[in-house]
Amino acid sequence: MRKYTYDYLIVGSGLFGSTFAQIMNGNGKKCLVIDKRGHTGGNIYTKEENDIKIHWYGAHIFHTDNEEVWHYINKFTKFNNYINSPLAYSEGKLYNLPFNMNTFNKLWNVNTPEEAKHKIQEQCSKYKDISQPANLEEQALKLCGDDIYYTFIKEYTEKQWGRPANQLPASIIKRIPFRLTYNNNYFNDPYQGIPKDGYTALTNNLLKDIHVQTYTNYFDNIPYFQSIAEKILFTGCIDEYFEYKFGRLDYRSLKFKHIYLDTDNYQGNAVINYNEAKYPFTRIIEHKHFEFGKQPSTIITKEYPQKYTPSDEPYYPINDEKNLKCFNKYKALAEKNSHVIFGGRLGQYAYFDMDDTIASAISLTQKELSI
Repeated sequence: MRKYTYDYLIVGSGLFGSTFAQIMNGNGKKCLVIDKRGHTGGNIYTKEENDIKIHWYGAHIFHTDNEEVWHYINKFTKFNNYINSPLAYSEGKLYNLPFNMNTFNKLWNVNTPEEAKHKIQEQCSKYKDISQPANLEEQALKLCGDDIYYTFIKEYTEKQWGRPANQLPASIIKRIPFRLTYNNNYFNDPYQGIPKDGYTALTNNLLKDIHVQTYTNYFDNIPYFQSIAEKILFTGCIDEYFEYKFGRLDYRSLKFKHIYLDTDNYQGNAVINYNEAKYPFTRIIEHKHFEFGKQPSTIITKEYPQKYTPSDEPYYPINDEKNLKCFNKYKALAEKNSHVIFGGRLGQYAYFDMDDTIASAISLTQKELSI
């Protein structure tokens, strides 16, 4: 007689949970996926309005150099050939990102890679005596000098993290990539694009033939959910699962303001960053440009970083020494509990790109199936 109704209860229908559920279901494991939101897909959810697919929780551009991940995800969606080429707005001018020859030409009026290289070296030279940067500001200045730091990095970073740059750990900026070519492709990965039918269709395809319950919060009935499955995959906040036994982990949150405009083209690009502190938002997204849209109207989203409170959605883990020490206590506790496994950015307290999320979920399924 079967002791449990399900082999796996999967808490959270984001990309990690959906990938895990799809693979385990394909291997004969009975899964139930629950999500407290009213939709599947987690933060990659896209909502279609006015024939435009809105990235409801911020821009998501799929990119990878992992052939296994690319082959896997293409079973469930087809990608367009969108190339991410964001812009940065500062003091009335638009600059290309990542930092490349187009950026340097506009910033310094240099034309050749040699001129740009010389200018970068000249800018960095005044900080050559900083051997061990004590904070993000010192690290960035040592890597790029004054012009790039003060034009593009300082105020944007302070908005994003809600702290002065000289109070942020140097580890946030390990390196600053400079490209001495006139190439505006933000990613170096060979595979890149947006799902042609949107991310919601992708997660729906992953969850096909799997029992899914939305508007269902695990914490509303913990004893029941623990009783119906042999194992739980939990993709929510690991500290919440353990009732904040060692204290709360810190995050940054985001607020999104979606605006419908009666114009066919608002900014001419999918993503424009606003680097200056006088703008409370970090970027404006115009969704139709992800899909080369020709609709007569448009929809933009302004993205506002904000302090995280328990009533907000956590987006970015703050991986400083204090939080990592706290997380490691939760991780050790989790490893003693054979009934639950943790995955995803909240369960693992890490910010993953989408391809890393899928790769991690695939790896976990392989581990579970080998037991």
